[in-house]
Amino acid sequence: MSKLIFVNLPVADLDRAVAFYEAVGAVKNEQFTDHTAACMVFSETIHVMLLTHDKFRQFTPKPIADSKAATEVLICMSEESREAVDATLAKAGAAGGRIDPGPKQDYGFMYGRSFEDPDGHIFEVMWMDVAAATQAAGEMATA
Repeated sequence: MSKLIFVNLPVADLDRAVAFYEAVGAVKNEQFTDHTAACMVFSETIHVMLLTHDKFRQFTPKPIADSKAATEVLICMSEESREAVDATLAKAGAAGGRIDPGPKQDYGFMYGRSFEDPDGHIFEVMWMDVAAATQAAGEMATA
């Protein structure tokens, strides 16, 4: 079985957060959703658990970071193409997200952009031509 990743994010408004992530392309898994949490599925291996602040506090003794004022984590997801990166960013913007809070990255073999969700969590979305990236890394190693 493949390993799964569940990113747990505290959210101020669960319904708003669910609507945002559905607009970006995630699908809500009702089996792991209630009035305190929602499991948003991006793929068979990537899940984002949206947790109300009260629910999130059950998992950590530390204070919840204000993700609009400080960076708590940067999450990066891959896409199939440059066009898919741009399409995901367009969906995020249309759903109320902040587009490109950081600079766009375009190295030819790798292309990345980012969005910030309504709670301030930043997602990087990137495409990479693995063969070209491997070749570029090899060339740098021999230089």
